[in-house]
Amino acid sequence: MKKILIFGAGKSATELINYIGENSAQHDWEFIVADAQLNTAARKIQTYPKGKAVALDVTQPDQRADVIQEADIVISLLPPALHIQVARDCVKWKKNLLTASYIDIPLRELENEINNAGVLFLCEMGLDPGIDHMSAMELIARIKNEGGTIHSFVSHCGGLTAPENDDNPWHYKISWNPRNIVLAGAAGAIFKNNDTIVTKKYKEIFADCEKVNIPGLSDYAWYPNRDSLSYIPLYGLDDAKTFIRTTLRDPNFCSAWQKLVELDLTNPTDWDMVAEMRTYQDWIRIKLDAAGKKMDWQAFIQECNPEIRPQLSMLELDNVETLPSGVRSSADILQYVLEKKLILHPSDKDMIVMQHEIAYTDNQQSEKKIISTLIVKGTDQERTAMAKTVGLPLGIAAKLILEGKIKATGLKIPTEKDIYEPVLHELKTCGIEFKETVS
Repeated sequence: MKKILIFGAGKSATELINYIGENSAQHDWEFIVADAQLNTAARKIQTYPKGKAVALDVTQPDQRADVIQEADIVISLLPPALHIQVARDCVKWKKNLLTASYIDIPLRELENEINNAGVLFLCEMGLDPGIDHMSAMELIARIKNEGGTIHSFVSHCGGLTAPENDDNPWHYKISWNPRNIVLAGAAGAIFKNNDTIVTKKYKEIFADCEKVNIPGLSDYAWYPNRDSLSYIPLYGLDDAKTFIRTTLRDPNFCSAWQKLVELDLTNPTDWDMVAEMRTYQDWIRIKLDAAGKKMDWQAFIQECNPEIRPQLSMLELDNVETLPSGVRSSADILQYVLEKKLILHPSDKDMIVMQHEIAYTDNQQSEKKIISTLIVKGTDQERTAMAKTVGLPLGIAAKLILEGKIKATGLKIPTEKDIYEPVLHELKTCGIEFKETVS
């Protein structure tokens, strides 16, 4: 009997577990959900007789080995820094591994061992990265097969709030890992625009963000993602003059977040400074002073553009409450505040928006632009659009591998036709389908 192992039962795991649970019943497979919180894992598998919840400390080699050895395929939704421990065990025991995370340097260093083990490590298999790669490659292949030449590729993606539940000044609610939200953009970004390589430092990422219109919705602002350049050869677009991968937010979100970055409120390593603080008011006062702002929080807000004052006021960073126990850095403090202020309530719906914009010359030498848009709304606080679009590609890939329909081995991302074509087909049956316009 085939056995699937899932590491992690957090926000993004719900729809993955549901998909695996339903398919396990149909195919007579078993699956294990391993998480540090047994209650969380147990609650999510309770309607699936083939499921088993296990309490596990992933940093303990013996505990990992016990569950990995008995699995046929492993899916990791752990924080990216923990993937490498699971990956080494999967190489050792020759198990296929799926993740939604970027391929990092430690994983890249395992590539030869992965190849020698004859297993598939399929990474970047979620939403962004994941569905973005697969849908883009399908479009690019189609245009090239019809004799077209692509000269501009821009891909946008954002985890947002559904308009009907957009009721706070940030126009945002947390539907995925809040740590990633706090640290977004921290690595800076590099991309290609009009044949020019553009590099942006962290403090420039959220400043003066450009806008893009999403059909049926409204204008959103975008900021560039990490290293777009590394995907140019993977997408086969070396001759394109523009290549940009972005994240979408409300325009005022970007402007307000820029202020938080300028004040160093997202710093994950200022431990010594935070250790000396007792209240939120202490924290914001010292941060303002360090940034050369000789004023209190309220005065700082009044100095800002009126359009972003409501966002900054909502955070109440000058309150006299004692800082929560366990916070060690400014990033910790800000994350704690955001999780309270930007909560996705039980009946709220989140929304995923993805849009590819490809300008090309067709085989008749006509200039054309294709816009391909995906909009997915969640059901509620738990069955979110984010969980659906991150979890389903992983679940579908796992099923296709176990069925022998994906036969690839090695360290991969889903840019190969034999991978993305069957996964996209299955995603359509789950309601995840792009709409296209050509001009």
